[in-house]
Amino acid sequence: MNKNKIISFCLLFIFIATQIISAQVKSVNHTPWSRNQTIYEVNVRQYSKEGTFKAVEKDLERLKQLGVGIIWLMPINPIGEVKRKGTLGSYYSVKDYLDVNPEFGTKEDFQSLVKKVHSYDMKIIIDWVANHTSWDNVLTKTHPDFYMKDSLGNFMPPVKDWSDVIDLNYENKELWKYMTDALAYWIKEFDIDGYRCDVAGMLPIEFWNYAYSEISKIKPVFMLAEEEKPEMHSAFDMTYGWNLYHLLNEIAKGKKNANDLGAYFIKDETDYPVDAYRMYFITNHDENSWNGTEFERLGSAVEACAVLTATAKGMPLMYNGQEIGLNKRLNFFEKDPIEWVDSKYEDFYSALFNLKLKNKALLNGDDGGEAIRIPSTNDKAVYAFIREKEEDKVLVIINFSDKSQDVTLSGDEMKGKYKDLFTTEKLTVKAKHDFSLEPWGYRVYVK
Repeated sequence: MNKNKIISFCLLFIFIATQIISAQVKSVNHTPWSRNQTIYEVNVRQYSKEGTFKAVEKDLERLKQLGVGIIWLMPINPIGEVKRKGTLGSYYSVKDYLDVNPEFGTKEDFQSLVKKVHSYDMKIIIDWVANHTSWDNVLTKTHPDFYMKDSLGNFMPPVKDWSDVIDLNYENKELWKYMTDALAYWIKEFDIDGYRCDVAGMLPIEFWNYAYSEISKIKPVFMLAEEEKPEMHSAFDMTYGWNLYHLLNEIAKGKKNANDLGAYFIKDETDYPVDAYRMYFITNHDENSWNGTEFERLGSAVEACAVLTATAKGMPLMYNGQEIGLNKRLNFFEKDPIEWVDSKYEDFYSALFNLKLKNKALLNGDDGGEAIRIPSTNDKAVYAFIREKEEDKVLVIINFSDKSQDVTLSGDEMKGKYKDLFTTEKLTVKAKHDFSLEPWGYRVYVK
């Protein structure tokens, strides 16, 4: 049996296994507008010197041109003062679920931002912290029965290090109704388009299923879970690709290689529903502040890893400042604004995200083309794959090593005439084709 037949057999096996898994875990019905989107995370406090909704609103035209379509705001609620960390506190210590942080502006300012986002044909979701509240949240007085208590009847943090927050008790079904009504409030009153749900896996999936069914009656919403469990897709459009993130860090250190990527994607295809969205990223607010910038962790592999997250079968995430090559850990509890400068990275990311907007092969979920790996003469170093849908095709070749690679790729699937996404040079690719890649080099060919 030749190599191509073996690959075809493996793909057939993966397809059958995926169908079995999909019969057990169903994905939500995605909103049609989410199919070609990239998500952009905004840390309102650090986004500008002003740190306001209005400052974000002024920058929406640039974000539209960048090619992002979903704006995710980190929590916009007032921050607790009791046992606050730092001077300004954590966004994830919510004092009132039905109000906005005055540091960012007023409800009217937020309403204006939502309307402006929609005027650019983009969508906006907000971060929701349903697992815990600040020590001085209004619920501690109106509904103390909503909280977990220690043996002495005192409020308690969900995790020891999270000393500025206290744990909610989802065995209380009245809490389910309160939290769902609060989620509904921002959709009804401000017309937001969904939520990113903090530590979603720490809550019962039954709650999320209930909440999703209720808020979906108002309008189609987009739901992102900070969790990787496949069963979350019964209530969420998208889950975090944490394992890919960690794998890329290991590859950059030379501890893993391109074959480990191949194994990852095979497992991902079998573990998740066919139409599940997976969010891929090289940084986010937690990683930037606590574990280092992408340049600290990935070094020279930053662009190679970014290309993979933007072209693999998933939705890419950009954290604010990533598009200018921000190499600074943003302070989490103090004012520490991004210094915006011109950068080569803006054109780099704009090319990738705008390609995703218009190329059917890169659509999210089951609407996009399957990512078929193309074997090379050095599969440990080079990861190459093709995605094809109708008349669109994208061939991606990435050198995940710190050494130059001269390799031959073999596969009928890749035959065709292409244009290099970044140089616009034209290339006719044969079924057996030689490529030269610099250390951590990449090629994105578009048909």
